[in-house]
Amino acid sequence: MEVLIDYAHRREDCEALAVRELAELVMAAEGKPASAEVSVSFVDDEAMAALNEGFRGKEGPTDVLSFECDSLDDGFPAAGEGAEGAYELGDVVIAPDVAERQCAQFGNGFAEEMELLLVHGLLHLCGYDHLVDAEAEAMEARERELLAAFRAQRP
Repeated sequence: MEVLIDYAHRREDCEALAVRELAELVMAAEGKPASAEVSVSFVDDEAMAALNEGFRGKEGPTDVLSFECDSLDDGFPAAGEGAEGAYELGDVVIAPDVAERQCAQFGNGFAEEMELLLVHGLLHLCGYDHLVDAEAEAMEARERELLAAFRAQRP
């Protein structure tokens, strides 16, 4: 599995996070092929606002956006079934400044909020959504489960 990381904004803060390890854990737990690739970008509010308006028609920055590329429905084999070529899961874009502003609201530290946003964005790429209550509950439960597994393996 490959995780491409672009520290375009707040490099020092974001490099301190275990982005690669957490992304790999999520992709493996969700049964993505060994050839899976995902990109994670950290951007400022201005860049995030432009993406949010351009792709969602919503004004202002949001905390995380996901852009799906390949899907197992496209004919890629599941993990362990020997995929040919790269399986491009997609792109996750996170706005660290938005995340930092949300910390007090949600009672998280910066690292915890960023980890949650990364998992949230990755789960969107894996087919999860939160448009209806039942989907939101399932997605939030999976976020908690993955974060607990990740934090349990960290020293």
